[in-house]
Amino acid sequence: MEVRQFLAKLRKGERLEEAELRSFASGLASGEVTDAQGAAFAMGVCKGGLSDGETAALTCAMRDSGEVLEWDLSGPVVDKHSTGGIGDSVSLVLAPVLAAMGCYVPMLSGRGLGHTGGTLDKLETFHGVRTEIDTAKLKRIVGRIGCAIVAASPKIAPADRKLYALRDHTSTVESQALIIASILSKKLAAGAGVLVLDVKGGTGAFMKSRDEAQALAEGLVRVAQAAGCKTRAVITDMNQPVCPAVGNAVELIEVHRVLTDPKPEQRLCKMTLALAGELTALAGLYGSAEEGARAALKVLSSGKAADKFAHMVAELGGPIDVLDGDFRSYLPQPAVTRAVFPAEPGVVTAIDGVALGELVVRLGGGRRRPGDEIDHSVGLSQVASIGERADQTRPLAVVHAADASGAAEAVRVVRQAMLVGEEAILPPMVYGRVDP
Repeated sequence: MEVRQFLAKLRKGERLEEAELRSFASGLASGEVTDAQGAAFAMGVCKGGLSDGETAALTCAMRDSGEVLEWDLSGPVVDKHSTGGIGDSVSLVLAPVLAAMGCYVPMLSGRGLGHTGGTLDKLETFHGVRTEIDTAKLKRIVGRIGCAIVAASPKIAPADRKLYALRDHTSTVESQALIIASILSKKLAAGAGVLVLDVKGGTGAFMKSRDEAQALAEGLVRVAQAAGCKTRAVITDMNQPVCPAVGNAVELIEVHRVLTDPKPEQRLCKMTLALAGELTALAGLYGSAEEGARAALKVLSSGKAADKFAHMVAELGGPIDVLDGDFRSYLPQPAVTRAVFPAEPGVVTAIDGVALGELVVRLGGGRRRPGDEIDHSVGLSQVASIGERADQTRPLAVVHAADASGAAEAVRVVRQAMLVGEEAILPPMVYGRVDP
């Protein structure tokens, strides 16, 4: 295939054939397709879109651009993916919960993308943790512990690896077709037989409206089902952070709280239980999602999930006793902390999630360019929820910064991003689901 002719067809809106998409994905993986050509493809798809058939062909082509894993284990191989938001640490709790329930979870996760945080960046906050591992080690950890949250190896969907980086730096992250292909190519290559997709809509998500989230969820399920993976999508709210923190170390503190003292009414715990219920019911372990959620709470309360988490961290090179003693001692500490109080007391009525996510990136907690070092200590903690009162005794949030000037700027941004009024309309956590 001549890449320029292929891109010309895309620009003209002509149908892209499966063989052409396979050739393009293979070229991305091998380096025959240049960064400029990959960026042009991303921009063309973002502007013109792809049909369902073209999206499915691109997804399978990217899956098959590298190794596709096969598993022979005693329980169901399952996975979950979130389309991205802020304060979303669900994977770090959910994977060990599912492992404690008898599932096997080879979770290939990503780094920060745009204003959203990356699960791998959060996990690598622990000194010594390395999420870039080979397939043999991934299989050993999953077989031994039941779960592993790692980066896709260079052999897993290498075409997506190339395109994923280009999307972040060409403002094409929001393309529905590219989101579907990126998510599913890795998940299908990892070999999961059951998949639940957490599709987020709201101010902190890439899909801002419920209709956009619904359309993405339906597209994801159609493509995944066509590829032979039993899949359900859950449409969830991202008008506020999932947990009351945004950043790497600060979110790990919230993960620790759920693993060691689960409170089902809190958003991070509640979301984890809901998704665990959906996954285990879809896998046939329980008769309903509600029954699965109750079982998930039991393994959290028993400490079994915490034990799985600790063993996973140790297997990835982290401290062997990460949940023993003072958890914060394993995390980097910020140079400056500053509470952000509202100008006038009131109830939090709205949160600009993108503004908070971009703030954390500017503080150093995310990347502006590939290869940038991350300051894992910075972020926002004690972030007030919608409907919660904020005043001079209860801050909107607490800033964790590397220096005083960064903290001062963060205080200004938080006050602008978190609106305070007399009363708030509380958004539901789950809007609905899309079944196979």
